Amino acid sequence: MRIALFEPEIAGNVGAVLRLCACFGVQVDLIEPMGFAWNDRRVRRAAMDYIDHVAITRHDCFAAFRASLGTRRLVLFTTKSRESAYDFGFRSDDVLLFGKESAGVPPAVAEACDARVRIPIRAEVRSMNLATTAALALGEGLRQTGGLPA
Repeated sequence: MRIALFEPEIAGNVGAVLRLCACFGVQVDLIEPMGFAWNDRRVRRAAMDYIDHVAITRHDCFAAFRASLGTRRLVLFTTKSRESAYDFGFRSDDVLLFGKESAGVPPAVAEACDARVRIPIRAEVRSMNLATTAALALGEGLRQTGGLPA
């Protein structure tokens, strides 16, 4: 299983996701452009020394990222889906895609995904923080597929 971030805008969120993925042994794909310089100290501050324990691949654009996946299934997490991540059947080689903090993903990217799911939240609120959503999603995907560390 892998985590992919589409054009992330907040360095601290990326750092938190990198730390999450280091803890679970999951690769991270970053789809550019990003809303900050890659050498931004806020990435390292949030990821701490965990950044040295995670495989990171940067992609110039969504098309390059999509082409790199081969037959892996791309699962988009979006508030626009009706299917709960807790009812969805994950596969161990799924790539979990999360959109940019301010706008998610454009329709063309959503259409290029194999599945769209959501983390259920109360109707009174818009969305959760990117890193929080990634943690819930990855935890459920790894739980379903037996991929949680021992």
